Amino acid sequence: MRGAIRIATLRGIPIRVHYSFLLVLPLLAWLFGLTMASGFGPERLRGHPLLWGVGLVVCLFLSVLVHELAHSVYALRKGGQVSDITLLMIGGVSRITRMPEGALHEALMALAGPATSLVLGVLLMVGSVPLQAAGALEVSFAVAYLGGLNIFLGLFNLLPAFPMDGGRVLRALLTGWLGRVRATQTAAFVGKAFALLFGLVGLFGLPGLWPAGNPLLLLIAFFVFMGASGESREVVMQSLLSGMRVRELMTPRTSSVEAEDSLEEVEARLRAERRRALPVVDGGRVVGLVTRMAVLRVPEPRRGQLRAREVAQPVPALSPEASAWDALREMGQRQLPQLPVVQEGLLVGTLTQEDLVRGMQLRELEQNQRNGPWGVGPRESHT
Repeated sequence: MRGAIRIATLRGIPIRVHYSFLLVLPLLAWLFGLTMASGFGPERLRGHPLLWGVGLVVCLFLSVLVHELAHSVYALRKGGQVSDITLLMIGGVSRITRMPEGALHEALMALAGPATSLVLGVLLMVGSVPLQAAGALEVSFAVAYLGGLNIFLGLFNLLPAFPMDGGRVLRALLTGWLGRVRATQTAAFVGKAFALLFGLVGLFGLPGLWPAGNPLLLLIAFFVFMGASGESREVVMQSLLSGMRVRELMTPRTSSVEAEDSLEEVEARLRAERRRALPVVDGGRVVGLVTRMAVLRVPEPRRGQLRAREVAQPVPALSPEASAWDALREMGQRQLPQLPVVQEGLLVGTLTQEDLVRGMQLRELEQNQRNGPWGVGPRESHT
């Protein structure tokens, strides 16, 4: 994910922090500090309220990390694959690149996070009692407050709407009846409806319950809406590409640059062929990819001195039999415009984002033709 920095690795899963988390940290620290001050009164609270607020924010996002790890560990145990976990402004996200097989495991994987948050919340609430009895009143209050936040986190994520975990449970329940694509679209529609509700409450409030003009709720509404839209779009793309192979979509050309070519020569080739990137070969073997952006980042006077291998980005080579969906996912994760296609060590073509878009458009057209003018066709079959 763009704008995220890696801070640790747990069970082989990279843990990243998005810059949006750093932006919201001061605001949350201030709000939590006000809560601590109002709970005791500024004159009775030992320590600065802002320091208590920072401590609570850090503990809250550690709780979010535990929530996301619960999803990831369950997915790994059931044969899934996890790319990374990223902590964001309003929570966290586990990028699960391969879901566990079967709707039941997908539902249980989704429930693992909220269940963990609820259990953690109850344990913190219970643990605050002996702290209060021991006279550690501020710590007891902070632990109880953190417990309440975890309980809210668990319950909020059980809402049956994407991108919350409850939306994934809803999709799993609907998949056998509607098929994965329509089930995802239904859960995404519910998610957008909740986002609209959050936005209205954030703007106008609820008389006697919630004040108007709540920026945090408006922010949540925005992220929920965008998350629901993104999930629906991704599943549609997966449906269109998962049955297609790279060989069906790739451009069968072997245009490349040599590792010792200067960046001036590379730039001329990119311009002449109207390409955003070209494979770099050394002794006939693909050693990376040089992009137009990488060339343009080098000052023009130095382009005659630097070689293609010095700015080439190492990339995985695709097999012609690889899944087109896996190729698109690889490009997205690495933020690349194309990937080389290699067979028996030789460059046989390239696969670009434009090739994949064209493939999705053709597959969608074929499906529409099969379904007829009214969009009626055979239902998806599921085992």
